[in-house]
Amino acid sequence: MAIAPGLSIYLALSRRAAALAGRVLNRRLAAGKEHPTRIGERRGEPGHPRPEGRLIWFHAASVGEVLSILELVRRLVGDDPDLNFLITSGTVTSAQAVESRLPDRAVHQFIPLDVVPFVRRFLDHWRPDLAVWTESELWPALIVETHARGVPMVLVNARLSDRSYRRWWLMPWTASALLNRFLVIHAQDGVTSYNMRRLGLNPDRIEVTGTLKEGSSALTFDEPERADLAQAIGRRGTWLAASTHPGEEELAADAHRKILRRAPRMLMILVPRHPERGRDIVDILRLAGWRVALRSADEPLQPDTEIYVADTLGEMGLWYRIAPISLVCGSLVPVGGHNPFEPAALGSAILHGPHVANFRDIYERLAAAGAAKLVRKPDEITAAVTALLAPDQVAAMAHAAWEVCSSGARVTDRALEMLQNQLDEAG
Repeated sequence: MAIAPGLSIYLALSRRAAALAGRVLNRRLAAGKEHPTRIGERRGEPGHPRPEGRLIWFHAASVGEVLSILELVRRLVGDDPDLNFLITSGTVTSAQAVESRLPDRAVHQFIPLDVVPFVRRFLDHWRPDLAVWTESELWPALIVETHARGVPMVLVNARLSDRSYRRWWLMPWTASALLNRFLVIHAQDGVTSYNMRRLGLNPDRIEVTGTLKEGSSALTFDEPERADLAQAIGRRGTWLAASTHPGEEELAADAHRKILRRAPRMLMILVPRHPERGRDIVDILRLAGWRVALRSADEPLQPDTEIYVADTLGEMGLWYRIAPISLVCGSLVPVGGHNPFEPAALGSAILHGPHVANFRDIYERLAAAGAAKLVRKPDEITAAVTALLAPDQVAAMAHAAWEVCSSGARVTDRALEMLQNQLDEAG
């Protein structure tokens, strides 16, 4: 396949970028943005031996994308005992999130930086039989080098926003050259399909299937832990501020203060998106006069605890299962929102802010089904939470969300069928 001029320049620079990339990695390591004992993986150095037999490589950008493909991997593990799996991502948080969820015969590796020597070292070791990319993180050297080795490549759960499209439109030949190296693309929505075709993708290679986040199984949780927490909470009403970002804790706390005037024993569980912020959040809340318990410090949930800060990883399933009402954050401030199907699958009614660009189509579907409610400020959060204290109201909303969520299993089924076909063709 021909190399577009812009792509040729990028690859030429990438071949000579190892020294510069090393300095970048050192700065990121010093800033705490890289794993201190696995930094070599970002240079393409293997962290595990390659298993014998066929290997499928799944690449996902970060936490949400990694979790969205785990159901695919689990299903493939069960279908074929001879398959092995490599899952790559680029963030420390994603590695922590996937570590406890890896199925049998699967390993996690950090993706190398998009520097040709690093990429070649990575591919020399892993030699994948099929490469499965997710969403829209398209690294040119990685795509070109993988394709050059004859590895079949597919893109699932593809998403290309209008903003990303405008950026790629500045170099349409490069975009076309990269996209057409994928044999099959499953798009989340019609906007992605339209934008990719405008960038030169062969229309025969793309299909709109929906988002894999719909087809993901419910987040797991520890039942004995749930029972213990339920006993500590007792008959108190509970609501959840999930995956909060800076600025959202203050909004949630303001709303909770007003909720307590109407429901004095109400408990708020607050889960920061980045657990390392937990201690700082608690300090701020205590200065404001709140009675707070911090989970990472093993502080007990007492009858008079007003806010329980759950600064842990891998327990979102537990909090969504406990709380009948969930404010899905990353949406009250311009972050783009987080996956609403996670609370929906575990029976929690959904509230969210206006900034949900990352999941716009899903929130639109949930709203149309009466399964999610938009709130913009503390007064609106207060009104929504107190209205949902009525059992019939919260049950109706949670059931509507579950129905929308469960309808997406076909997305996973369709992706599995496509991957099996690619494996069969690859031999």
